[in-house]
Amino acid sequence: MSILEKKFVPVMITPFNLKAKLDFEAVERLVDFYLAAGVKGFFANCLSSEMYSISEDERLELTSHIVKYVRGRVPIVATGSFGLTIEDKAEFTKKIYATGIDAVILITGHFANVDDSDETLLKNFNRFLSLTLGIPLGMYECPAPYKRILSADVFKTLLQTGRFVYHKDTSIQQEQVKAKLDIVKQLNIDTFEFYDAHSPNAAFSIRNGAKGMSSISGNFYPEILVWMVNNAANPAMKEKVDWLQNEIIQVDPLIHIAYPMSAKYFLRKRGLPVRTISRAHALELTPEQKQTLDGIHDKFLMWCNELGIERVNVEEIVAPKVLLDSPI
Repeated sequence: MSILEKKFVPVMITPFNLKAKLDFEAVERLVDFYLAAGVKGFFANCLSSEMYSISEDERLELTSHIVKYVRGRVPIVATGSFGLTIEDKAEFTKKIYATGIDAVILITGHFANVDDSDETLLKNFNRFLSLTLGIPLGMYECPAPYKRILSADVFKTLLQTGRFVYHKDTSIQQEQVKAKLDIVKQLNIDTFEFYDAHSPNAAFSIRNGAKGMSSISGNFYPEILVWMVNNAANPAMKEKVDWLQNEIIQVDPLIHIAYPMSAKYFLRKRGLPVRTISRAHALELTPEQKQTLDGIHDKFLMWCNELGIERVNVEEIVAPKVLLDSPI
């Protein structure tokens, strides 16, 4: 794979069956859908996967199933920093790495309390690194349990350990994103990949050297984000990219409402066998929320028509494997 290749990596949602148990058949159809859209990797067992609402065994079982079904076609990363102590986090990291994933992602908010200093954060990271030798790692500024944004200095210190190959950034502020991307360029680590989680930053981040995007919008219209990362740095496509970026900025706050139920509704509207059942969001979508998502679906169709983006033929993925057995 060329180091210049840009990638969209979806943060995978977790489908549940009618008993709110993991629906592995639906997981497989979802993987088929993502791959048909052109994604170049998967982030399994993440916040979008409702990782805080499933058990340790389910986290491992879900990740293992995805690894086996993907069969090495694209890289897979998954969150591993669960546990009360650093030792607990290291132990679970070893377990989830043993499923066959390519790197274990660490939640920055798992390594220091909200009022702890950066010195405490780095001390805990260093302790963890000493307990997980040989395991490729990534960083994720996850919004839960709280969003611990890494300063440029802390980010650089962690990169210089040589242990990190992946970073999912949620800084949102473009100056903070650029400061980190400048460090990546300065250190010139070929094995390190930087992903922005904020869809409104897509064009900016790709143009400033990010490896790609890893945002929740990929659970609505992955084809759009694949097109964006493939074209954002192309001067000949600037006008079209800027137009699409403005469109994405307008709808992005709306898809976050009632997430991940919003994504499950949208995917089901597209024909995927994903039920609107969530352990993390217990409330049903309101008629108004559904109407908003229906309008975004219309916009998605318009984007594809305007830019000549081929939509995934969901019928080919689903039928005759799975029949939808309940209404949205």
